[in-house]
Amino acid sequence: MNTQSNAMPESTLNAQGVAPALAATRPLYWSIRRELWENRSIYIAPLTIASLFLVGFLISTIQQMPKMRAALADPMNQRGAIHMPYDVAAFVLLLTAFFTGAFYCLDALYGERRDRSVLFWKSLPVSDLTTVLAKAGIPLVVLPLVTFAIIVATQFVLFLFSTAIALGNGLSAATLWAQLPLWKMWLSLLCALVASALWYAPIYGWLLLVSSYARRATFLWAVLPLFAICVVEKIAFNTLYFANLLKFRLIGWYTQAFVPLVPGGVPPADPLTQITPWRFLSTPELWIGLIVAAAFIAATVRLRHYREPI
Repeated sequence: MNTQSNAMPESTLNAQGVAPALAATRPLYWSIRRELWENRSIYIAPLTIASLFLVGFLISTIQQMPKMRAALADPMNQRGAIHMPYDVAAFVLLLTAFFTGAFYCLDALYGERRDRSVLFWKSLPVSDLTTVLAKAGIPLVVLPLVTFAIIVATQFVLFLFSTAIALGNGLSAATLWAQLPLWKMWLSLLCALVASALWYAPIYGWLLLVSSYARRATFLWAVLPLFAICVVEKIAFNTLYFANLLKFRLIGWYTQAFVPLVPGGVPPADPLTQITPWRFLSTPELWIGLIVAAAFIAATVRLRHYREPI
């Protein structure tokens, strides 16, 4: 009677007959792949918003063709009118990426405890550190890259739509092309995504920590302590330092990494002139936030090790 051999195939052995050790990054790579397989909203949500925006842009442009003609004929408002849909598309998708990352973090560790799949994942030879780093890498690395690709594709489709509509209505496409330095806009966009990911790191770290601790109502556990601190500070000291700190954490990346436009102002001809990387990198709040994010992630790793399924 033949028995199946449990010996390792020779193709997996090195010259000394010893199995090579797994690359240190392989568990992390497959953990990130697993997150993408299980959380399709990471790319479906931005794609859905981008599709809706394109449909809305096409309908709006066709309906408001007389206003488009007037805007393109006015040299003072020409650049602003051309840039507006591209800027709005980028802003909407950046906002979508933030909320997608936030809700992903809230469910990342709580969800696997709720459905008890954490018992299976802990049985694999993957450390808690690797698992938490993979989950943190989704909003900090993967989601910005996905968002960048979708925004670039959306703006390119906008460019094709605008050109076709302009030509179909007897307008000059050269004016449109001259006012849209697409590659500079995309480079500026990439800087915005990197800056926002670094700036939001403590927010994502806090949400992961809550996800690893809470037994239910993760959103309330994430929001109510911050709200309570604001209320207690206001009642006790009549100040709003913590509330202003939270506000700065939400929008400060833009004011530190870019020169903000004056409300109603015209976008610059060269978008790269708005970027201020040295001011952003020299901002103390950036580095303090990264240290706080590292502390939150370290606490999350420890909690995942000890927390039981719900």
